[in-house]
Amino acid sequence: MPPLIAFAGALGGLAVVRWAYKTAVRINRELEEARLARVAEAARANEIPTLRRDPVTGAYRPG
Repeated sequence: MPPLIAFAGALGGLAVVRWAYKTAVRINRELEEARLARVAEAARANEIPTLRRDPVTGAYRPG
């Protein structure tokens, strides 16, 4: 009987690890989609300035 309990425990542990992995992948995918949506929205709203090079100093400035 103890080997059966150990086998059932191992299967249960495997199921928990698989569930946690799938959940982590899903959450990371949703966060990446949200980040890309924020970047696209900022670009549509012209919140991201275009940088131009200052010919005198050579530094890049919003322009």
